[in-house]
Amino acid sequence: MFARRMIIGVMGSSQCDSAIYEQARAVGRLIAERGAVLLCGGLGGVMEAAARGACEAGGLTVGILPGGSERESPPNPYIQIAIFTGLSEARNVINVRSADAIIAIAGGYGTLSEIALALKVGKPVVLLHSWRFQSPFGEAEGVVRAAETPEEAVALAFELLSRMR
Repeated sequence: MFARRMIIGVMGSSQCDSAIYEQARAVGRLIAERGAVLLCGGLGGVMEAAARGACEAGGLTVGILPGGSERESPPNPYIQIAIFTGLSEARNVINVRSADAIIAIAGGYGTLSEIALALKVGKPVVLLHSWRFQSPFGEAEGVVRAAETPEEAVALAFELLSRMR
C-alpha cells in the first residue's frame, strides 16, 4: 500500500508581471520539492510559472483546462497531464475540489471565485499577494492565511493540511 500524494492547487491569473511570475515559479518548485502534485488551470501567467517551477524540480503537474480540446485551450508547455473540461470558468469547481489545499497568487475574479469555492467546501487557502477580505461569517481561524513569500505560502499550505488530518 502507498500513501496518496498531496495535491496543491495554485490559482492565479493567465497574465502577470515578472515579479509575480518568479514568485509563482518558486511556489511550484517548493511544492514539487515536498513531493506534492501541482494542479492549476493549465494556461499562462501564474499557472505557467507554477507549473514551470514544479517541472524544473522534477514534480508532476496537472492542468484543468477550460476548453474541450488542445485546439480550444492549448496547455502551457509545463503541463504534463492536461484535462480538457469544455467547462470554461466552471472548471474552477474541478480545480478546487481536486486540490487538498489552494495557494492563490495575485489573480483576478476567476481566482477570487476559486478562493470562495475553496472556503465554501472547507479547503485550506493561502493568499500570496492576492485578495484581502474579511468574512462577515466569522470563518474559523486558520482556514485562510496570508503569506508574504513563496516559502511561507507553501509552508502554510502544508501546515494547514497537517492540522486537518
